[in-house]
Amino acid sequence: MRRAAAFLVLLLCLYWTRAQGESGGVTGNDITQTEVQSDILGVIATSDQTNITPDIWAELKELRDMAIKHSVELSNSKSKMEKLEQENTAIQDRLTASESNNAVLETRMNTSENEVEELKRQNADRPKVAFSLGLTDAGRIGPFNTDITLKFSKVFTNFGQAYSPTTGLFTAPVRGVYYFSFNIMDQRKNVWTGVYLYHNDKRLLLNDDYNDEHANNRISNSLALQLEKGDLVYMVLPAHRSVFDDANDHTTFNGFLLFPL
Repeated sequence: MRRAAAFLVLLLCLYWTRAQGESGGVTGNDITQTEVQSDILGVIATSDQTNITPDIWAELKELRDMAIKHSVELSNSKSKMEKLEQENTAIQDRLTASESNNAVLETRMNTSENEVEELKRQNADRPKVAFSLGLTDAGRIGPFNTDITLKFSKVFTNFGQAYSPTTGLFTAPVRGVYYFSFNIMDQRKNVWTGVYLYHNDKRLLLNDDYNDEHANNRISNSLALQLEKGDLVYMVLPAHRSVFDDANDHTTFNGFLLFPL
């Protein structure tokens, strides 16, 4: 197409040169030829645009589409990066919170361990005092004409060795509050049974009862006492009273330290 246009231009130039040489100037034909030349040049331009411009626009359109595509991809990538940064920030916040919680838990654990160690130390320093005793396997004891101290000879437990089976006396090893309890029995009919509980020389309790024809009379009691170091606690069989015990341990005496003071 471009070659055909060039050929037409060449013909026009030859024709126009010949006409000008014959007339010696510009005529109406020259104007017509000029217009024709312009028309032909327009055709050439149009022809060039027809052949070249669509290709350029297609390439520009392709470049534009590629730019738009890359812009969208870049925008998506930016959004993904922002999302990842947000997730990373959230993870870091969780890690920070977990570290804080771990620090709190570790502090609590250390505090608990210290408290346990302190309790162990206090427990180790605290005197261990407890006893549980049976009276005898001999059966009936009493009645006597005078009061006698009962000597519980069967020792089940005697932590701290504060009770003496030989004397029947409990001696407080430390100042504190102690708990004591006892059970007594007499299986005979028509007799009195009973005991006293003494603190030093002071009689605290008297528990007695008359065994009628049904026999097997039982008595029990308990109390808490504040004792000074060296104080004595013991049980006494009153005059004209009796108790009974055998291998079944019907008559017992028990005590232990509640807490020191």
